[in-house]
Amino acid sequence: MTGGTALFDTPVGACGLGWGDDGRLRGCCLPEADPAHTARRLRHQFPELPWHDTLPPAMAVVARRWLAVLTEGSRDTLADVALNFDGHAPFHVQVWQLARQIPPGQTRSYGEMARLLDQPPAMARAVGQALGRNPFAPIVPCHRILAAGGLAGGFSASGGVPLKLQLLQLEGAGLGAAASPDQPGLF
Repeated sequence: MTGGTALFDTPVGACGLGWGDDGRLRGCCLPEADPAHTARRLRHQFPELPWHDTLPPAMAVVARRWLAVLTEGSRDTLADVALNFDGHAPFHVQVWQLARQIPPGQTRSYGEMARLLDQPPAMARAVGQALGRNPFAPIVPCHRILAAGGLAGGFSASGGVPLKLQLLQLEGAGLGAAASPDQPGLF
């Protein structure tokens, strides 16, 4: 397979994939304001990779699997999709690998993630920072990680927290009532 970049349509907008000659994903893009902005971001992220108007068959399978999560209720974690972690901090990779194990429709908190990584609760902030640097969203589903008390927390992708909530809703996450008057529940 020849490496490259391309966009694919989803219910939340055009997303992008970048992959190497070895078939491993080098990164993904959630939608920007419009497909042209998403394409620019993807080209900026991977200037050395050629642009493709369509996804090659192996990448089209990845896109279809993620679309099945959003549109058909698939519980596929996509944990077997090969990612290129070269050059990334080992702690970030640990966080991303753990996030990949969270099934669609389920969530974890930043604190739970720290605990599952055998880290003290104070490392919840570091977990959030690692997720904020996630170059593989949505394949590494950082949108499934919430703040304490079931609050949305942050989301660094274009579209911010509203996109995070939209992804969770499309995946069928059952998230409930308001935690406080100034911090509404997710749905």
